[in-house]
Amino acid sequence: MTSFALWEQSLTGTVRTGAQIPDAYRIDRSGFSPIGAPEVLVQAKTIDDVQHAVTYAADTDWSVVIRGAGTGLAGGASAGTGSLVLDVSGLNRITDIAPADELAVVEPGVITAALDAEAGRYGLRYAPDPASASISTIGGNIATNAGGLRCVKYGVTGDSVLGLSVVLADGRLIHTGRRTAKGVAGLDLTSLFTGSEGTLGVIVSATVRLQPTPIDTVTVAAYFDDVEQAAAATTAVLAARVRPSIMELLDEASLRQSRDFLGLPSDAAGAFVVAQTDGFGAHTEARIVQEVFGQFSYRVSVGDDPQVSDELLAIRRAALPALERHGRALIEDIAVPRTRIADAIRAVAEIATRHRTAIYTFGHAGDGNLHPIIVVDRDDPDAYERAVAAADEIFGTALALGGTITGEHGVGVLKRRWLERELGPDGVELQRTIRRALDPTGLFNPGKTV
Repeated sequence: MTSFALWEQSLTGTVRTGAQIPDAYRIDRSGFSPIGAPEVLVQAKTIDDVQHAVTYAADTDWSVVIRGAGTGLAGGASAGTGSLVLDVSGLNRITDIAPADELAVVEPGVITAALDAEAGRYGLRYAPDPASASISTIGGNIATNAGGLRCVKYGVTGDSVLGLSVVLADGRLIHTGRRTAKGVAGLDLTSLFTGSEGTLGVIVSATVRLQPTPIDTVTVAAYFDDVEQAAAATTAVLAARVRPSIMELLDEASLRQSRDFLGLPSDAAGAFVVAQTDGFGAHTEARIVQEVFGQFSYRVSVGDDPQVSDELLAIRRAALPALERHGRALIEDIAVPRTRIADAIRAVAEIATRHRTAIYTFGHAGDGNLHPIIVVDRDDPDAYERAVAAADEIFGTALALGGTITGEHGVGVLKRRWLERELGPDGVELQRTIRRALDPTGLFNPGKTV
């Protein structure tokens, strides 16, 4: 085997060991803290760096934990004893934008919002819009198949991924997918790697779909007496065959916290929904949304000025930072059929009362993806245990309503214990079989997902 010194010299990127590794590389935004600390950190700069790191880790019996910006919310990038952290944020070039084909080729470390901004120079945009777009990377978004506010119209990250370049557990580099709008040659390996949470290989390049920048955008916001009325309004909008690009809902507790965080008057109660329409029919669709909301709400605001739109959307975007002021926020991301949103939010409120836990619910009403945020009081010694018990019931509720335990954040470490309840034992074993076929020694991200 190559000596450590010779291996280190073969890399373009930086290698750190032991106490040289910043503690931040142990954890991601979920706050999950693994046992011990990583042995080695490789801050890769090239695909060759990635291949050399993978093969050396295999020879040394280290596991490989792939890391982008560390913004994951399920512990998927956490790294403890016996691990090599492979930081791919240094692979951060946009290598091609093809305006006529409406696609881009990017390395995994490209910040999501940076790609969107660069595409904007060509009259295009990258449609996926996770809340972390300004700090998360394309590679991490693909690894978790991230969602976001614009999912209701443009889909999740995977709907914009055309092809990938991936380093496998034996160091080989493979290419999946294509640059064409469609193609069905062979199995859809691009979809297999998308959402695999760093367990099947290292994504080192992605070909992604771009969309035309909308000619018009209109924002419609409404306040409702209760969450039942708000949920009914969102269902009615979709029944009217309107497809907003954004449709977000906050329950009363979240709305109160968000408005306080923004310094807005506390003259609004009940629930809040903000929708956005875009494209050539934006104004026509917005009028329909306004009319539908008016049947259920006590106040409706409409704006096509960018500043007004930003102010209305800010109420939704401020929800999480507003809650993080009050304690450790456990961010869940169940999804239910859109017609069961009100049932889910009502059940979450009952769970909160039963477990004496503060839970605030907001999310993507347009696709049924809800974020019950459990705020854990750091001064209450039993609060975390009650929060875990509440989360268990929340996941059970989502499944009972025909939904899922995770709509966009992934399984990682934190939801692993509940996975079999959704997939069943045969479903879990099938996924483990696929994982073993691509990574027979369990090199990549052990202890995560399946």
